[in-house]
Amino acid sequence: MSEDNRATVELLTADDVARTIARIAHQIIEKTALDSALKSEAGDAPASPVLLLGIPSGGVPLAQRIAASVEEFSGVEVPVGSLDVTLYRDDLRDKPHRALRPTSIPAPLDGATVILVDDVLYSGRTIRAALDSLRDIGRPAAIQLAVLVDRGHRQLPIRADYVGKNIPTALTEDVTVTLTPIDARDAVTLSRTAPAAEGEAK
Repeated sequence: MSEDNRATVELLTADDVARTIARIAHQIIEKTALDSALKSEAGDAPASPVLLLGIPSGGVPLAQRIAASVEEFSGVEVPVGSLDVTLYRDDLRDKPHRALRPTSIPAPLDGATVILVDDVLYSGRTIRAALDSLRDIGRPAAIQLAVLVDRGHRQLPIRADYVGKNIPTALTEDVTVTLTPIDARDAVTLSRTAPAAEGEAK
C-alpha cells in the first residue's frame, strides 16, 4: 500500500513520551523496591540485582532511557543490556532473512530480576522468544516486562508488568515508536488507511 494512502496520527508527543518513561521508571522503583528493600545494609548496591534488557531495535534505547530515569529518581544505577531474539522467533521462517543484532548481558542473570523492555507489545511472540532465549542464558529469580505501548491483538498469554500507554488498534493499523538518539525525535504515531476521496477507486 502506498504511503500516500496512509493517514498518520501522532498519539504521543516528545513531552508525552518523556512523562511516560518517567512513570514507568517510578513504577519499576516501587515494584522492585530499588530505593529501599533491595538495598543492602552495607551500601547502595541492591541485595538482589535488577537489570534491564532491551529487545532490538526499539527496546534498546527505551531501556537506556528508563534506566537513566530510575537512577535519577532512586540513585540506583541499573545495568542495561540487549537481547536479540531473532533465532528464537517462530514467525519469521517464511519471511526475508533478518540480520542478527548483538546480545549484551551486563550482569549475571542467575538470581536477578530481569526486566525485558520493548517499544510495542503486539502478538506476544517477540516476548515468548525472549523468554526462550533467557532460559538458555541463565536462571533469573524473576522476569518482568516493560513496554511503551500495548496495542493489543495478543496471540499468546503474555501481559506486561509496566505499560506506558494502552492503544487499542485494528489489525490494519500500524504503531510506530521513534526514540532519540536513534531517531530524530521522540513520538508514537498511528497510521491507518485513509478514506478514498470522492471519485477515487475503492
